[in-house]
Amino acid sequence: MRIEVAGSTHVGMKRNHNEDNFLMLPDEFLFIVADGMGGHSSGEIASRIAVDELGEFYKMTSKDQDSTWPFKMDKQRNYDENRLATGIKLANARIFEKASSESKYKGMGTTIVSVHFASDVAYVGHVGDSRVYFFRSGVLKQITEDHSLLNDYLKAKKLSPEEVENFPHKNVIVRALGMKEAVQVDVSRVEPQPGDVFLLCSDGLSGMVTDPQMQEILGRTPELDKACSQLIDMANAAGGNDNVTCVLARYHPA
Repeated sequence: MRIEVAGSTHVGMKRNHNEDNFLMLPDEFLFIVADGMGGHSSGEIASRIAVDELGEFYKMTSKDQDSTWPFKMDKQRNYDENRLATGIKLANARIFEKASSESKYKGMGTTIVSVHFASDVAYVGHVGDSRVYFFRSGVLKQITEDHSLLNDYLKAKKLSPEEVENFPHKNVIVRALGMKEAVQVDVSRVEPQPGDVFLLCSDGLSGMVTDPQMQEILGRTPELDKACSQLIDMANAAGGNDNVTCVLARYHPA
């Protein structure tokens, strides 16, 4: 198995610092995007802790598969699903610990999306409203479900496109790392086909660029680094209201 990857982040057009972080670990077949929140620079710190902790957990468990995990395994999940969920829970614990022990970091948190390729399955873990999509045969499909107030409203009752556009609390998320001592992690699985491209992004991209626009860019731009740049440029051209982060990973079987 080989994963071709590219990633980039941009502060956007309205913010003065970047609270997003991303990590690409091709040797571990692990890719992560995190979108931090909190006053001053604490959002940036939360997202950095998130990607670092998850990355370090994967490195540690690769070297020693018998190492003791900080959380019990969920019997409803297989080893790879548990590994991803546990790494994200560990990141949550570290952020919560720091936010609780230092007053300047009180209230900080972050979203996280991650994809881990294991044999012939891609495992997707996430908390918050950052997203993972996959692009296959010219079609882009969202894998994750936003943990947001808007999405909760959409599930509870149908909103018109105008009501969605004018929804007053679009940026309110109902689940994030660092908010509570424990966190619920969603884990899903996709059986990738040769050439599938996985798109991980913060809402600075998905909130400014429509799914059809993203699909069009991926369809006409096979070079992942160029596609990444074009996606970020389009978000900024649309207003760049937030930090914009994008990671693209193309699956090649053995």
